[in-house]
Amino acid sequence: MKKTRCAIYTRKSSEDGLAQEFNSLHAQRESCVAYIASQKHEGWVLSPEPYDDGGLSGGSLDRAALQRLLDDVREGRVDQIVVYKIDRLTRWLADFAKIVDVLDAAGASLVSVTQSFNTATSMGRLTLNMPLSFAQFEREVTAERVRDKIAASKRKGLWMGAASRWVTIPMAAH
Repeated sequence: MKKTRCAIYTRKSSEDGLAQEFNSLHAQRESCVAYIASQKHEGWVLSPEPYDDGGLSGGSLDRAALQRLLDDVREGRVDQIVVYKIDRLTRWLADFAKIVDVLDAAGASLVSVTQSFNTATSMGRLTLNMPLSFAQFEREVTAERVRDKIAASKRKGLWMGAASRWVTIPMAAH
């Protein structure tokens, strides 16, 4: 039976709680380890290398552990990336497409433990694009709301201060 070398990738957006004895990264890893163990009959083996990005946003691919993981995929040391949820890897369709290109070129794939996604199949890729599209849509709508609120506040002579509180700025007389 061919062995499938599985690497776990974990990410947490904020640094809050990272110093705790058991944090979100540990919980993600624990679930992924159990999932890989459940696929032992398929030849799945856990890579001992940790790929953990704590305190980093998923809005960019510029994350040290992720880049190290993608390099290991390119170099043929990883056959399968295992994540707890797909948004731990990325929230942008364009970034996901870049990751899939790396996986395809290396003959590797991606699996989400809590979602039924496996990029080894065309149906898995199609299914995965739906929640990623909604995640990207949600980020864009949120950004639009913030821009609209700032614009409306400026029109009223209000401005968001550095201390993240509203400050009244006197309007100049015309």
